Amino acid sequence: MAMKSRFYEDVGTKPLQEYPRPQLQRDSYLNLNGKWEYAILPCTERLGEYQGEILVPFSPECLLSGVEKIVTPDDVLYYRNTFEIPEGFLKTKTLLHFGAVDYVCSIRLNGKDVGSHEGGYWPFALDVSDVAVVGTNTVEVTVTDPTTKGPQARGKQTLKPGNIWYTPQSGIWGTVWMESVPASYVEDLTIVPDIDADKVSITVKTGAREFTVKALDGGKVIAEATGTSGSPTVELHLTDYELWSPENPKLYDLEITAGIDKVSSYFAMRKFGVGKDDKGIARLFLNNQPYFHCGVLDQGYWSDGMYTPPTDEAMVYDIQMLKDMGFNMIRKHIKIEPMRWYYHCDRIGMLVWQDIINGGGANYNPAVIAVLPFLGIMLKDNKYGLFARKDAEGRALYEQEMKDTVALLRNVPSIAMWVPFNEGWGQFDSDRISEELAKLDPTRTIDRTSGWHDQKSGDFVSKHIYFTPVWVPKDERCYLLSEFGGLAKPTKGHMMSKVPFGYRVYFSNKRLAKGYKKLYKRNILNKIDRGLSATVYTQVSDVEGEINGLITYDRMVEKFDRDFVKSINEQCKL
Repeated sequence: MAMKSRFYEDVGTKPLQEYPRPQLQRDSYLNLNGKWEYAILPCTERLGEYQGEILVPFSPECLLSGVEKIVTPDDVLYYRNTFEIPEGFLKTKTLLHFGAVDYVCSIRLNGKDVGSHEGGYWPFALDVSDVAVVGTNTVEVTVTDPTTKGPQARGKQTLKPGNIWYTPQSGIWGTVWMESVPASYVEDLTIVPDIDADKVSITVKTGAREFTVKALDGGKVIAEATGTSGSPTVELHLTDYELWSPENPKLYDLEITAGIDKVSSYFAMRKFGVGKDDKGIARLFLNNQPYFHCGVLDQGYWSDGMYTPPTDEAMVYDIQMLKDMGFNMIRKHIKIEPMRWYYHCDRIGMLVWQDIINGGGANYNPAVIAVLPFLGIMLKDNKYGLFARKDAEGRALYEQEMKDTVALLRNVPSIAMWVPFNEGWGQFDSDRISEELAKLDPTRTIDRTSGWHDQKSGDFVSKHIYFTPVWVPKDERCYLLSEFGGLAKPTKGHMMSKVPFGYRVYFSNKRLAKGYKKLYKRNILNKIDRGLSATVYTQVSDVEGEINGLITYDRMVEKFDRDFVKSINEQCKL
């Protein structure tokens, strides 16, 4: 049973109107979210009449879409929307953007094919310069989604939801928008801060012959440089700057001008790494100092929007709640969020561990992902069949999706760590994959195998412990408790499933709080001096059948007092 979240009434008929790309923003912006026509038909049938209205960008499976129908691998999902382009909007090149479409889509504008895309989690843009017109335009989108019947990244979506696996979602789930730009414009940015050299390097992709980059603090220019198309990387040298941290989330503005095109962005000066503390224990480092990551697992699901947050304020609510509770890190679990979510982490001050989304064969082997690890048996991940990775094309697809993820999120200041594999779900060649990931982004740490099937390599020992005491072994690597907790409490009137799931269940807030305090006292606080360097509590909110959230799935009831949780988390320091 779907549930309205506390933000349901704020959604309206024109949802999520905020500019969706904070790190490369320009004045040209036409938001196309709103009521579109839709149809869901078996792939054997041809489209005739549309079946009704859907509220974009919410997937048809979710409450906010107004549809609440599952799109199966044997279905085709059709969209149509008629919209107006105002006078003065069109310049030399016009781009049609989609924040995310799950999974394969083709797009027509004004009756002409304008492109297609494959990949359910990444934004993309199509050049519609020759097709878009001032006045009335019609866009049509056709989507298919194999869900678990393909090797692609799918996260926790399944056709048979239950326990830790969730209802599948399909189609458009990210903001749809247009912009129009001059012939030579700023296409992309790469931002690399270096606190050791007191500089930030900016690489500008543009067709313009020359461009200028300015760094600003409170509107005042603090550094400036000029580059060319033949030398696209410039360095801004800074003095008397502030380091970014959860305690001081200092952001600096950027202005980039290329010809007549002008965009704004931002950056932060910070550094992530692994090193030894004064006792010789391997620790996570922030800005060249040991720093304890006190985190929480975040599935990124909403009771009424599923993958799509109902409002911008909804994203802020979750992050600020966790901040108020004393957490300084969120592990974004098996999902990529809209870019505004990361922006809010940047400005509020919240570290992010970013999972690379899992894929692979339709069914993960229960012995591999559940039974053997609990018996202490870890497998070599070159045994592709055991890890649902027999398909060479599927493995290659994962590597491309990993590259796409880094390309999308590389400029986010708050992302401290990449997590390529979780609990053996579609895991393969983790050492090689992690080394490739390090080449793509040498500025962040990498948790090679979160949970189990540790290949005894890399910087981290990464454990998921829900039922047994935490033991920090002697190891040269840094010790992460990358999942634990999962304390559950049913909340009458605020649960989606009649068969709730949790690792340890309590039936009153008082008992739940007592259990939480006991858990930290016995398993966390006395392990930090021994080498425990990060914790990830499960989890932010209840999700479908899971009732182990700090807050209910509909975000109506916070199960813990914020100050109580903060009083415990404040003790999680080095």
